[in-house]
Amino acid sequence: MAFLISFDIDGTMEFGDPPGGVTVEMVRRAKELGFIVGSCSDRFPSWQKQVWDSHGIPVDFWVAKHMLPDVKARFQAERYVHIGDRDIDRQLAEQVGFHFWWDYEAVAEPWLAWLAWLDDQR
Repeated sequence: MAFLISFDIDGTMEFGDPPGGVTVEMVRRAKELGFIVGSCSDRFPSWQKQVWDSHGIPVDFWVAKHMLPDVKARFQAERYVHIGDRDIDRQLAEQVGFHFWWDYEAVAEPWLAWLAWLDDQR
């Protein structure tokens, strides 16, 4: 069973412009725990891939923000979440059935609770 996390970059990630509170280490930990991770941002996809590569994180996707529906179609997951800092992030996520967490909520790594939920299902 897979879980997918989509990160906005600007205002959300520590390397965004402006920087956000979600760190590279949080994303790395999610990836190591088996989450499907990537970014949906206003930044060009080639830039997104380059920045993830520069941090040594092999993300599963990097797309323009309006392509969030394609991410859901491409990856089968039990739960989907998009994390961002603007109303448009929330609107796009909710339109395609993603959970949404604000950037300030994400700094507590709430996706880790999904692992406990998974253990309860077993």
